[in-house]
Amino acid sequence: MDTIELVIWLVLAVILALAETMFVSLWVIWFSFGALAAVVAGLLGAEFWLQCVVFLAVSAALIAVTRPLAKKYVNARREGTNADRNIGQTGMVTETVDNVLGTGTVHVLGKDWTARSDTGCVIERGEKAEVARIEGVKLFVRPPGSRAGEGKDNQTESEESA
Repeated sequence: MDTIELVIWLVLAVILALAETMFVSLWVIWFSFGALAAVVAGLLGAEFWLQCVVFLAVSAALIAVTRPLAKKYVNARREGTNADRNIGQTGMVTETVDNVLGTGTVHVLGKDWTARSDTGCVIERGEKAEVARIEGVKLFVRPPGSRAGEGKDNQTESEESA
């Protein structure tokens, strides 16, 4: 057992733990634990190549087992916004929705929203439109009763190939 190997693993464990505090990604911390496992392997007399294998195996096992659980609980607190209540609502098109021209406004629940067509079809002013989703400050709408992917009659060939 070489003392320098143990010092390297300990320093690596500390650096990785500190990196986790900066990124809070729930990725780096598992490698820190893998480095600590390599320290234990070294203290038990394992060769350096075996310490490396222990580092990789423990890190991979911890990522595979614990990260999905941690991710589930960390992301469970996603807050909806007031804008989310527009999804599924029907509104009135106040400016023709045309993805090619980049135009469209829809009045939904008392507010005017910039709109794009979820299906790719043109929705004329005065028609009703159903809100399919929201991306940023834009509503993606479709004619009531239609589904995504229907009515792509106004897309150019370059849009279809993209």
